[in-house]
Amino acid sequence: MNAAAQSREPLRWTIQTQLPVAYEIVETPGLLDPANPELLRLPEGGSSTQVRLVVLDHSIDELYGERIRTYFDANSVPVSYLCMPGDEESKSIGHVLDVVTKLNEVGTNRLSSPPIVIGGGVLADVVGLAASLYRRGIPYIRVPTTLLGQVDVSVAAKTGINFGGYRNRLGSYSPPPRTLIDREFLATVPHRQIRNGMGEILKMALIKDLRLFELLEEHGADLVEARFQDTGGALLPSGIADEVIGRAIAGMAEELQPNLWEKDLQRSVDYGHSFSPLVEMRALPELLHGEAVAMECVFSAVLAAQRGLITGADLERISAATVRLGLRPSHPLFCDVDLLSEALADTVRHRDGRQNLPILTRIGAVCFLNDLSVAEIASAAGYMGRLLDPAPRPATPAVIG
Repeated sequence: MNAAAQSREPLRWTIQTQLPVAYEIVETPGLLDPANPELLRLPEGGSSTQVRLVVLDHSIDELYGERIRTYFDANSVPVSYLCMPGDEESKSIGHVLDVVTKLNEVGTNRLSSPPIVIGGGVLADVVGLAASLYRRGIPYIRVPTTLLGQVDVSVAAKTGINFGGYRNRLGSYSPPPRTLIDREFLATVPHRQIRNGMGEILKMALIKDLRLFELLEEHGADLVEARFQDTGGALLPSGIADEVIGRAIAGMAEELQPNLWEKDLQRSVDYGHSFSPLVEMRALPELLHGEAVAMECVFSAVLAAQRGLITGADLERISAATVRLGLRPSHPLFCDVDLLSEALADTVRHRDGRQNLPILTRIGAVCFLNDLSVAEIASAAGYMGRLLDPAPRPATPAVIG
């Protein structure tokens, strides 16, 4: 290299751009009524004559398959169907590739024939990741049919699959332009799955919405029993189900919108999601996602009580509300200090070297910790062990540290 070349400054190019992102969540009762046009609407307007891929959860196909096929037939829309499992163990790269293969077979266009996924959160994640990879990204339509899907997955921009024993280790930020919510689907959801969704609603209540927490305390058990269906006052006062779901979705949207791509790694919505991902994966198939989240909501409340950030009465209130929702407050894996330490270590890597641990300062507000010690984890784990015992629970934070 000659002297002139050595002395020349390197050339640099900087490309700056902005990608506007907007997506809508539409609550539309009677979604499968052939006269309801919402399922046919394209993100950019207009209509399509191309074959649409509709991906169905196996259970949804059994319960609603005939109505879904009747809907598209009545509207003269050509459809190819793909039925897939919707359990957490099916959240794999193999099932993502199954969707991609079907998109190829159908001949899906880049923009004008977005696939539709009708099912729970697992299936939405799988199809969402496939759509984000296919032709480097195509739009898709999301129809969540579980409570967790409607109050949590419906708002999220993320897709993800499990890999290497870790939850959502592979994924993308790829929100669908449209998510359609019909609470009527919940009428056929098993009660356990309703309680599973309640775990995420409990999280939202604890981090930012005292009114929502009070609604869960007073009406949570009845909401589970009624599966969020309007009962004409026989079981639930009119409007309670609407308010609970509405507050949960609105709260999630308020938290995500300013930080959709997670450039700020201090996220209050990570409450309940620092230890539970590894617990959930190690417990498969015993625990559902919302069940593990609810347990961590209690565990994190114990940590807060140990530091004097919340009172023992608040801790008891949180634990009692969890039980009234039909959710277990603890699990043996939340008593395993080594596992919990491993879980936090992985979370720290996910948060780029910091704990950024959301912790309650009261019911409805959080701060963030970056100095949680193993000793504190061990003390809280001991308390969680006592919650496994059917004997009366310890009543004050003095018992736990």
